[in-house]
Amino acid sequence: QPCWNEYLTTRIEQNMVVNCTCPISECYARPTTAFICSIVSSEEIIAKYEKALLRGYVECCSNLTWCTNPQGCDQILLKDGLGYGVACSKCSWISCFNCNFPEAHYPASCSHMSHMTCAKCNHGFCWRCLKPWRPTHKDYYNCSAMVSKAAWQEKRFQDYNERCTFHHRAREFAMNLRNRVSSISESPKLRTLTFVLDACKVLEQARKVLAYSCVYSYYNQDTESMDIVEQQTESLELHTNAL
Repeated sequence: QPCWNEYLTTRIEQNMVVNCTCPISECYARPTTAFICSIVSSEEIIAKYEKALLRGYVECCSNLTWCTNPQGCDQILLKDGLGYGVACSKCSWISCFNCNFPEAHYPASCSHMSHMTCAKCNHGFCWRCLKPWRPTHKDYYNCSAMVSKAAWQEKRFQDYNERCTFHHRAREFAMNLRNRVSSISESPKLRTLTFVLDACKVLEQARKVLAYSCVYSYYNQDTESMDIVEQQTESLELHTNAL
């Protein structure tokens, strides 16, 4: 039982419990919910397990989705019958369910959100398949065109590079903010601003981690481990933005 408890606890903490099997390599049996609850005694770990089950259920249901509020919201939404302009009942965020853009973007259409233009040469293209933009290119969100590996790698590099650059600039902002607060706090008329300085330091460190996690993610191709890294990075980014 101690071995099972350690094994299941580790899988739950790594968000890999939904599809986990018996640790014996020749056995493909999957532990049931009742078995896991009888082995794992920590209420906190069980709560994480129940959240993992809920995430797995939502992902398997085509008519269910999570609220896309980038600031974070755990509300589950029903796609069927959702008309345009219906907001999340918990955070009031309005999502778009026709494309992957996280926010409703009226009056711009979904095609507008996929139509990219090069700032240097004004070349128009679809960011999903990288083909030249045409007035007839309407099935952008169903686009399954294969692109060359080189073109895809170039786009992938640009995406990670932009994210990395953003976090580096945000880190500089935090550093400048800390310097400004430090100069202000020297005034004898003001109360201590130590808590603000501490927040700026945490913000600097978080932006640094986020920037270099982009480099790590770009070069790491291990899908199983990267799923965990991306989830942790996303969580850190949400909290950092809030801070």
